[in-house]
Amino acid sequence: MKSKIILDTDPGIDDVMAILFAEANPEIELKAITTVYGNATIENSTHNALYLKQKFKLHADVVKGASQPLVRPPVGPTVIVHGEGGLGDVNVPTELTEQVTSGAAYQYIIDAVKAEPGEITLVAIGPLTNLALALQADPSIVDLVKEVVIMGGAFGENKHYGNVTPFAEANVHDDPHAADIVLTASWPVVVIGLDVTEQSFFTREYLDTLRDEAREVGQFIWDVSRFYLRFYSQRVGIEACHVHDPSAIAYVINPELFTLREGPIRVVTEGVAEGMTIQKCDQRVYPTDEWSVKPAQKIGVAVKSNELLALYRRSIIDYALLS
Repeated sequence: MKSKIILDTDPGIDDVMAILFAEANPEIELKAITTVYGNATIENSTHNALYLKQKFKLHADVVKGASQPLVRPPVGPTVIVHGEGGLGDVNVPTELTEQVTSGAAYQYIIDAVKAEPGEITLVAIGPLTNLALALQADPSIVDLVKEVVIMGGAFGENKHYGNVTPFAEANVHDDPHAADIVLTASWPVVVIGLDVTEQSFFTREYLDTLRDEAREVGQFIWDVSRFYLRFYSQRVGIEACHVHDPSAIAYVINPELFTLREGPIRVVTEGVAEGMTIQKCDQRVYPTDEWSVKPAQKIGVAVKSNELLALYRRSIIDYALLS
């Protein structure tokens, strides 16, 4: 049976890679793309999602979401990583035929999970504002969602702690208050954070091969990756990019690719460690303990990287050959 997902995203170069992965793999039914600020402004994120829908004839609804965090001042688009519009060197047409589905993203999420209780997985690969707004508007959805899969956070496994501060990952840092709400809610959450996403790499050679073998889809992934790879080469010092957002999709397709650890999670919402994600793994109850009263959630601590890369490549190539 296919996994029905709503993909909450801030497209974003690696978001594009994830969206096409979700569309390509036959194990997933991509029901909707709900947009959020982050890698780009909410206007650019939504426009980029509509562009993908138009270019690749996606059936998913595109629903515009939050434009800013719940509490903290906006950090602003990640131009240095994703370019001015979010898709690097790729110029998106100003005029598109596709239009957004009316209404707010958080309400769309509420309505969708109520219409299909226990069937929809929320996959969030941007700031978690839309999910937090949905929880605030209708807390009952925690019992209606099949699972929440998040690309975000970092817990120090494999020596990965943060990518925008020494101890914070970008999606969580963009809205730490929303992240704390989402991660402490009583729905089942799996966090695919830097601990595992920075263990996998799309190398130049891998992307070149994908371009050659996956026709128009591979060419488009290659085109958007040029800006991304320049950032990684100049700022990180590697001739490759981490497999961030597609890793969350890979988990939905095949959870066996990941080793998980369980325990309640809290997010630091202010101060020098703002955006830091901390999981409590022991069973001890402390005199002051803001973790033990919260539900245990799962995080990825190891990944079968070669199998993940093979899954992505096979999914994209098969999709391209059928398109």
